[in-house]
Amino acid sequence: MNSDVIIIGAGPGGYETAVYAAKKGLSVTLFEQRKAGGTCLHEGCIPTKCLCRSAEIADTITDCDTWGFHVSAPTIDFRRIMERKNEVVAQLTSGIEFLLKHKLITYISERAELFDAHTVISESGEKYTAAHILIATGSTAKRPPIEGCDLPGVLTSTEMLDIDHIPQKLCIIGAGVIGLEFASIFRSFGSTVTMLEYAKEILPNFDSDISKRLKQVLSKRGIEFYNQAAVESIERSGAQLLVHYTHKGKECSTEADIVLIAVGRSPRVESIGLDNAGIRYSPKGIETDDTLRTNIPGIYAIGDVNGHCMLAHAASFQGRKVIDHILGIDNRIKLDIIPAAVFTRPEAGMVGLTEEECKQRGVPFTVKKTLFRANGKAISMGEPNGLCKLIADENGKIIGAHIFGAHAADLVQEVSALMNRETTVAQLKEMIHAHPTLSEILQECAREF
Repeated sequence: MNSDVIIIGAGPGGYETAVYAAKKGLSVTLFEQRKAGGTCLHEGCIPTKCLCRSAEIADTITDCDTWGFHVSAPTIDFRRIMERKNEVVAQLTSGIEFLLKHKLITYISERAELFDAHTVISESGEKYTAAHILIATGSTAKRPPIEGCDLPGVLTSTEMLDIDHIPQKLCIIGAGVIGLEFASIFRSFGSTVTMLEYAKEILPNFDSDISKRLKQVLSKRGIEFYNQAAVESIERSGAQLLVHYTHKGKECSTEADIVLIAVGRSPRVESIGLDNAGIRYSPKGIETDDTLRTNIPGIYAIGDVNGHCMLAHAASFQGRKVIDHILGIDNRIKLDIIPAAVFTRPEAGMVGLTEEECKQRGVPFTVKKTLFRANGKAISMGEPNGLCKLIADENGKIIGAHIFGAHAADLVQEVSALMNRETTVAQLKEMIHAHPTLSEILQECAREF
């Protein structure tokens, strides 16, 4: 069977690219061995956001006296929380499957791999050819080589989303985005949470001012952090798991009902026929150029599998960029401006360069900060903990934003839009913002320059 484009993998990068290509008049054959939607919909972004919302409600009820409501202590129905999560995922999966019924899209629910540089072979043995092949196979949760990592009760984020109870004691190895979101969620549900992180700070890729403040607030919520902690082994001790680690040279251990391994994700490069096609890759992902092309003409790699930026929205826009490149369309998508967020309580969001990156690259910059506690909307919401940090270059152009506080993910998106239009802090000062809104924090920060 022949088509204009073959896509292997129907996560956000795969299915959104298929729909976009079809709208542009290209015929597409799309393969997915599991369910359409990929990691984001089934094992990541969406299910965790459902749990984040339930955790937010739990916190609101706990603090209801502050808002003038007196209620008895609520009982958490964890079964219902997980049911709702599954309902949301099912609803969105159905929506994606509807989109894929486009007349120019052939959706095949089978595993597929490259047969050679021009051909893909399906699980059932059928061969498919196309002028252009996109690899969008995503990533898998890492399991580090720690003794006892395969014991029952030692889970990755994938299995954590299907547990049937709230653990009394939860130990999380890794304090990146995934680990912190689960820590925040299950602390709200009543778990005792201990976090072990090898690096000096949590959220190693975020601005240090943001990660330090987030750690302070989460610590006040009762989450226990141990940075510079190297996990040595995990063993079963009766009904508990015992995690052994060294912390700043001292041997330590902690007990847990469940141990969550949250040390990142690995590009899914195995068993997809990369060697058959002669594609260059490593454990860090498939090698690509600025247009997402591999070393083999006509073959591209988008999303987690190329290791550039493991975010669902990055995959979607990489796919759009590829299709435009194929069609010769002038594409101005700036893949160096990709906002990111961690949905803890409070949230953290970022886009562009951090202060540390500016120093490392020798980029002249100016940085200014504004606190949430000076914002009327934040105070009225009962969310005074927060920081906004803007970074501008020597010409005043905004090159970075780092926000910690309520709705940080939404606030950083405004800055992302401004950065795409090369806006200066002087221009931001003159843009009228509605009052009272959290977005005024951005303008107030710009006025500090």
